[in-house]
Amino acid sequence: MKPLHDLRKEYKKGNLNREALTENPLDLFKIWMQEAIDSQLPDPNAMTVATVDKSGQPSQRIVLLKDLKDEGFIFYTNLGSRKAADIAENPRISLHFPWYFLERQVRVSGVAEPLSRKTVAAYFLSRPKESQLGAWASQQSTPISTKQLLLTQYQQMKAKFSSGEIPLPDFWGGYLVKPHQIEFWQGGEHRLHDRFEYNKNDSNWTSTRLMP
Repeated sequence: MKPLHDLRKEYKKGNLNREALTENPLDLFKIWMQEAIDSQLPDPNAMTVATVDKSGQPSQRIVLLKDLKDEGFIFYTNLGSRKAADIAENPRISLHFPWYFLERQVRVSGVAEPLSRKTVAAYFLSRPKESQLGAWASQQSTPISTKQLLLTQYQQMKAKFSSGEIPLPDFWGGYLVKPHQIEFWQGGEHRLHDRFEYNKNDSNWTSTRLMP
């Protein structure tokens, strides 16, 4: 393996200045997300979700952002998952969007709030049938002896719900992450990256340039 300290590159794809900022960081996020989509990045809505359990141990995993509201960021998951257990203990979480090919990243700090069952049901029913069956078949984060057992459970759910709509599982839900801090990072030459951090005070946002 090549020594990792020899892996180097210059970041030259863009810059971020104050004139490009928006009053509300979610508006700038929408612009960057659309540019990530237009650039045909794989899974542009993929984000790292970081939580902390009751012992103080952080955990991270990749989840897909499924909606963006004026209040914040929405994702869905199994309510029996490790991330859901962490959120129940400590709703403060962090999101990270790693748009490496654009030499950009966005970091979000906020609080996760459970979505209403009505909102969750509307999204669940919009999913492909195969994804709905997968949700029923998997008790997320619990041990399983073989992959074949999971496939068998999937086939059992497929037979059980062979006709009509597949109902929303009571163990499946989602969260709205209400941000109080959002940082935008744009790579720059000579490691002089552009970083702007937004912080929310009451209902207002303020922005500050950070040193790289």
